[in-house]
Amino acid sequence: MMGKGPEKNTKNKALHTKLLNRKKAKLQEEKRERALRLKALVAKMNEKQHTDGAKGI
Repeated sequence: MMGKGPEKNTKNKALHTKLLNRKKAKLQEEKRERALRLKALVAKMNEKQHTDGAKGI
């Protein structure tokens, strides 16, 4: 006896999985790059604060 739901898409399943994996990898890469940029910006701002603080003393 067959189930009541719609037929499963088995033909494009591999292509769909490949597409989703690419999308996931791209999002992870963007997240990693964003974190690196933020880390660099924070380091730059900390360095600037240290140099400004030294001038004020």
